Amino acid sequence: MTFPPGPPAGLSPLPDAVRALVRHAGQVYEGSPAMPQLQSVAQRLNEPLRVAIAGRIKAGKSTLLNALVGQELAATDAGECTRIVTWYRDGYTYRVVAHPRSGSPRPLPPGPSGGVLDVSLGGLRAEEIDHLVVDWPSTALSTMTLVDTPGLDSLSVELSRRTETTLGTDGEDDQSEVDAVIYLMRHVHGSDVRFLETFRNDPAERRPINTIAVLGRADEVGHGRVDALESAARIAARYRQDPRLQALCQTVLPVAGLLAATAATLREAEFRAITTLARADEAELERLLVTATRFTHAETGIAVDPATRAALLDRFGFFGLRLSVRLVQSGVATTAAVLARELSARAGLAPLREALTGRFAGRADVLKARSALLAVDAVLQRWPVPAAAGLRHEYERITAGAHEFAEIRLLDTLRTGALMLTDTEKAAAYRVLGGDGAAPATRLGLDPQSPAVDLYRAAIAALNQWQRRAEHPSSTRDVREAARVLVRTCEGLVLGTQPGLSEPRLTLAPQPRLTADGMLP
Repeated sequence: MTFPPGPPAGLSPLPDAVRALVRHAGQVYEGSPAMPQLQSVAQRLNEPLRVAIAGRIKAGKSTLLNALVGQELAATDAGECTRIVTWYRDGYTYRVVAHPRSGSPRPLPPGPSGGVLDVSLGGLRAEEIDHLVVDWPSTALSTMTLVDTPGLDSLSVELSRRTETTLGTDGEDDQSEVDAVIYLMRHVHGSDVRFLETFRNDPAERRPINTIAVLGRADEVGHGRVDALESAARIAARYRQDPRLQALCQTVLPVAGLLAATAATLREAEFRAITTLARADEAELERLLVTATRFTHAETGIAVDPATRAALLDRFGFFGLRLSVRLVQSGVATTAAVLARELSARAGLAPLREALTGRFAGRADVLKARSALLAVDAVLQRWPVPAAAGLRHEYERITAGAHEFAEIRLLDTLRTGALMLTDTEKAAAYRVLGGDGAAPATRLGLDPQSPAVDLYRAAIAALNQWQRRAEHPSSTRDVREAARVLVRTCEGLVLGTQPGLSEPRLTLAPQPRLTADGMLP
């Protein structure tokens, strides 16, 4: 069996150990029905991280995807493409390929308009297609492939089943086609909790390491008022403190997806229409901005025709319209580019991007290794041949011994509040373990542009802090074990931030214990 070559050996032993396990599994199962699955696992380890956007119907999944990519790629209406699981990945040029349930993949021709969103299914019916793959040149897609899914509570059982199969929550097996999930919700509904409980699996225990929840359509929380996002932010903050949600996802963030998508694709003609509205009589404008019907159909002396008003409402929503008008009236937004920048900053997309970078992309190797381990485990359970006994031992050794998984388990324990640490210690431990992001500077609570010597000194201080905690006579057994995990992480930070290195990093390869003064023996 031939597996694709992996990238150069990394600083962490986990990805290399998992690749070796997959190669070994390929040798054991060569010529068996498990081969295609194992080859797919090996290829997947070398691909960008796969992140699904999931949620109930009309949660704003496609709109959020367009905002993240900065391009109107995903259809946001009730068309057929919204009924098909669609993968969006970085490519050299625009291309759409259908993967039927039976038969070979086939490229799809453009629709009548030739636009990006207009795709002809080439004679196929939506129910005959397993998924679509859309290639598009995009830096946003270079580090992660985004997967748009139909609503989990669709009236069609088949549509919901397609999403559950993609996410590995259909109950048939534990394999997921994605590594992480952005889960959209308007508020915490019972079905949202049930899904998050189902998806939170990892090779050792069930943990929320790969899920970020988004309070989608955040502008609707405040009924379109200009301060709507402030209300949404307060609600999201309460959700983040809810122990039930802390056990199900890493964080909860408010995002006005429609506003973010519009900001990324704002047109000059739209800015001119907004400017006309902003210069109109205040009382007349407020009269229009009461209901959608009045705004789009009422007669008015404002020189913006009904069709343009309807298009603006569709693109901006009431919140976006009111905010845009105020930004122009106040003189903050004097050009289309400035308005786009201001809307994007207020839409809540930047914190989500930072979370995706720090929590997902920063742990991409760990999350992909986790997915590969789940796939290997599924093979071992489905085909328990005698020759695979060594594989099972190797699998258990990796899942039990990988420090990356020890960090993740400790992060989850911190979220539950079970450890007897002070609030300050809990916050420091959460940060050092990568809860706020995996970069060394983030783990150490410093600015990313800090000099290497400052990173090194902070790493030494953190190491000494947790060494003392691990050895303190009043520390309980659980606290001592947690402190030892933190000591191991800090040792890696010290080694990875030593002055003279070209780039700060977390080095988790086997290493000697540091001396009391933080130096290498």
